[in-house]
Amino acid sequence: MLYCAGLFYGTFVSGFINEKYSSGYKFNQSPMNSRFVTLIFIVFPVLLFFGCKQSNQDKSLNEQPNIIYILADDLGYNELGCYGQEKIETPNIDALAADGLKFTQHYSGSPVCAPSRCVLMTGKHTGNAYIRGNDEWSERGDTWSFARMAEDPNLEGQRPIPDGTNTIGRLLKSVGYKTAVVGKWGLGGPLTEGIPNKQGFDFFYGYNCQRQAHTLYPVHLWRNMEKHMLDNEMVAPGTPLTEGADPDDPASYAKYQLNEYTPELMLNEAEEFMKANKENPFFLYFASPIPHVPLQAPKRWVDYYMKKFGEEEPYLGQKGYFPNQRPRSTYAAMVSYLDESVGQLVSNLKALGIYENTLIIFSSDNGPTYNGGSDSAFFDSAAPFKSEYGYAKGFVYEGGIRVPMVAHWPGKIQSGRASAHVSAFWDVLPTLCEISGADIPEDVDGISFLPTLLGEPSQKVHEFLYWEFPSYQGQQAVRMGNWKAIRKNIFKDNLQLELYNLETDPIEENDVAADHPEIVSKIEAILVQEHSPAEIGKFKMSQLGD
Repeated sequence: MLYCAGLFYGTFVSGFINEKYSSGYKFNQSPMNSRFVTLIFIVFPVLLFFGCKQSNQDKSLNEQPNIIYILADDLGYNELGCYGQEKIETPNIDALAADGLKFTQHYSGSPVCAPSRCVLMTGKHTGNAYIRGNDEWSERGDTWSFARMAEDPNLEGQRPIPDGTNTIGRLLKSVGYKTAVVGKWGLGGPLTEGIPNKQGFDFFYGYNCQRQAHTLYPVHLWRNMEKHMLDNEMVAPGTPLTEGADPDDPASYAKYQLNEYTPELMLNEAEEFMKANKENPFFLYFASPIPHVPLQAPKRWVDYYMKKFGEEEPYLGQKGYFPNQRPRSTYAAMVSYLDESVGQLVSNLKALGIYENTLIIFSSDNGPTYNGGSDSAFFDSAAPFKSEYGYAKGFVYEGGIRVPMVAHWPGKIQSGRASAHVSAFWDVLPTLCEISGADIPEDVDGISFLPTLLGEPSQKVHEFLYWEFPSYQGQQAVRMGNWKAIRKNIFKDNLQLELYNLETDPIEENDVAADHPEIVSKIEAILVQEHSPAEIGKFKMSQLGD
């Protein structure tokens, strides 16, 4: 309509001028003509300007990209082909990296699940975040009994984030996005204010509780605020092989492979959400429960890696979760199934005609694990950093918090790039706010990395990054330039710092704190500055003044 008005205006004025100039017309012949000319040349353009302004606003709204943020669970820095993995095949994620941008210095919010997800959702690092550790909220009762949880949803889920929290979902919803969480939540039990539907998300499907995700064949998931019962028997994590069962007989493991596999159910729900919202901008937070143990994967993928890896020693459950006859093959199968799911999401975007207007970001919530039959040493899961216990999941060394991040956005992100920009989970919220047009809350700790995505030179950088973790004897860490400082065993009254130069010592072997007292002093000041007293008792560290 505005185009037609503009065309009419241009044609009318052109004809008016040609006619009057051809007849020797003088613009000041009469007051009436003067007012008429004013109407034509001043008033109408003003009206047209405001109409065009409104049109541009509508156009801007229509150009808001869809955003899919895919979060793997316990995936190590080196468990994707594009980051150097040689044993596990991930062609779909590798293709996103080849056609997009790979970050080489990106960090999770924490070395374990719940606090990392809280940091991601709120843009606040763990010195300011509400959730700073895994908290199973055990004062409610027997929260580790799967049978009791199945009967009583009050025992399910983690301690909730507060009502009204500025989550990514709430902020993007405020500017017209349809929002969804599909996968693992972990930020508030089913009957609390922390559930996704009360934290800015229109749709939720998956595990409310991260303990429930300790089996990929549970008896139920959640669809919004209602239980979705599954065709699976109750087989609680920790269930051993039947007494006398032959560990070399595949039939001995049949009870750990049931009917409905949750990663497949979640993929289906994600596709349905995309299809239902293809006409408007959407934000899909796809929080996969894999490759977090237990070791459970589709047989076709396990068979593929059995042929590739050959004979294996069975895992008999001595480090928790479920026994597994082919632990290495099953772990690789889980990662490849996740990769296959990413490829399926991309195919659906193309089929729906919205691929070109969709930003996809893929990352992991922390480093690789050490239990449940996983074998991080075999896969060199955190390389070039240490993968073993004490340095990977649960710890603030690089292996525990340095994670892969791949971003893909057709026409916006130049293909085949890698960036050494230092970023962290608390940067995701301001980035997505800037992309979507949402207001960035003033109290976030993050910096938008949109300029890095677009290859622009205006990227702001962090003076430092900060972590604290009130578990595994209490830890803090600071990354400042190439310097990395770690304080551990805080609950044992240790406040001494280890100091490493990541440029020359990326595996954090040589503590040089004694050689650089001036750096140690600066970082000690940051440790004091960035720690705010925890609101939840379990997260308080009295040694830090809480």
